[in-house]
Amino acid sequence: MNFDLSEEQEMFRSSVERFAAPIDVEARRRLRLSPTGYDRGRWSQLAEMGLIALSAPEDAGGMGGSAIDLALVAEAIGKANSPDPWLEHGVVPALLLAAGGGEALLEPVLSGETIATLAWAERAQRYNLEPAATVAEYTGDRFTLSGEKTFVMGALLSDLFLVTAKAGSQTACFVVPRDAEGVEVRAYRLADGSIAGELRLTRVQLDKAARLDLDLPAIEAVISDVRTYAAAEMVGLGQRLLDDTLAYVKEREQFGAAIGTFQALQHRLVECYVRIEQCRSMLYRAALTDRGDAQEWQRASAGAKAFIGENVDAIAREAVQMHGGMGITDELAIGHAMKRVMVLARLFGDTDAALSEYAQAA
Repeated sequence: MNFDLSEEQEMFRSSVERFAAPIDVEARRRLRLSPTGYDRGRWSQLAEMGLIALSAPEDAGGMGGSAIDLALVAEAIGKANSPDPWLEHGVVPALLLAAGGGEALLEPVLSGETIATLAWAERAQRYNLEPAATVAEYTGDRFTLSGEKTFVMGALLSDLFLVTAKAGSQTACFVVPRDAEGVEVRAYRLADGSIAGELRLTRVQLDKAARLDLDLPAIEAVISDVRTYAAAEMVGLGQRLLDDTLAYVKEREQFGAAIGTFQALQHRLVECYVRIEQCRSMLYRAALTDRGDAQEWQRASAGAKAFIGENVDAIAREAVQMHGGMGITDELAIGHAMKRVMVLARLFGDTDAALSEYAQAA
């Protein structure tokens, strides 16, 4: 099997690296502390590079990137420790709108003009994608949507919410404008400094076109894709954590010698190196899995998410231990990287949930 990257793949990875290069710890902190948790001008630049369009198929107006293309971009974003919410506001909405026949809404999303996010999580539902408390009633020629969602990522940044709801006996997905009457958002910050929110929908009136052509299996298929790209970003973050720690132990001295010369730390660093190489192999194995076999693709993505989440979390803890107390602070990049790993490792299912899904699919 040829693992060499194509010219296009090299181009996208290099573009991400150049785009993220100016974002140091201080710049990252400024972006996170902005009122919406991010900058729309920077998002437009990301879209101009084609990184959002890469996630949509060509027949829907996108660039038709493969799973390995998207995984490489996610890994590069992670390695740069970039605060760009490419996964949650680029990949997720693009895949859902393309799969659900929302081409008219997809164009401004791909261009960066419109920012969308998925509202799926509900209280007491853990990682279950099937809605329980959000209900859509069809009366006349309109839908009336009521319920509550939690963990809505980018709640203050987004113009559109893609809301899952019960429509009779089915699971459906609706496009809800942020400024629609009856929509209320209560924002809070996540561990990585990004802003999420609670979404309350009180008899929100929507026309028939607001319902996407998506059922529960179609949504689950998209989430399988997203888990793989979340794992890819974690691989990049794990590499950044290891690289920064290696640089630090070569400089930090104790008892007149660099701590990197201590054999006990060398053994632990070798273990981290082995973990990240295993994670990268698991990622590429999942990304190269035949997506035509839905069950095999689900198994591969869930397995990669579980394995990578657990191992990158272990690398992050080792990095913090070797840096000492300052490793957990926002003064160093590893503090930001660890907190992003904490969010991604639990996105659409923590390790236990992913392993359970892996077992079912296997």
